[in-house]
Amino acid sequence: MIISNSFEKGPETWCSYEYHASMVAGQNIFILATWEAEGGVGNGGYVWVDQSRWSCDAPEKPLSILPRIQYRGWADEDPVDLRGAELAVYLRGDDLALNGAECYFWIHVGGTRWHCSGHPIAISHGRWADEPVRFRLMEDGAEWYMSWSKTPENPAPLGEVMASAHSHGFSFVGFGGEVHGRLSLGGFEIAKHE
Repeated sequence: MIISNSFEKGPETWCSYEYHASMVAGQNIFILATWEAEGGVGNGGYVWVDQSRWSCDAPEKPLSILPRIQYRGWADEDPVDLRGAELAVYLRGDDLALNGAECYFWIHVGGTRWHCSGHPIAISHGRWADEPVRFRLMEDGAEWYMSWSKTPENPAPLGEVMASAHSHGFSFVGFGGEVHGRLSLGGFEIAKHE
């Protein structure tokens, strides 16, 4: 197991990114998810955020909302190699209006973010899914797109970001209006099977 979040004791560093507040403050503003001890998958713990904790990230192309973000360094963890790993996640929406958005997993390193658009993530509505969404993270440019780079003239290539991901999360992309409602995370794992 490379990463495993079951939310037994707290939010395990999962936050959302508030872009507009970040612009006003002149520094990145991340808002910690609310942890609930029960009511999650198998009545375990889970974390949630809503539109009061995220806003549209204007520099992202196309426009993105980053309602789920986790930096490895926040938990004193090293970057992780995600090439060929399997992701498993439970995402639940309650009164969640996507307004045409799809949900993608994304990775980031060195000021460059890549979204895995080849595997849109189903969000169950009003209940937890019976099984997590699962897919393999492959170094295949047809399954990913780069949304942002601090250095657009020299972005980090997909292989470099996958081999040493500093942060990861989930995005909303393709919305016709601001996404609103509650997004809950009931479990998250990334594993490599030898």
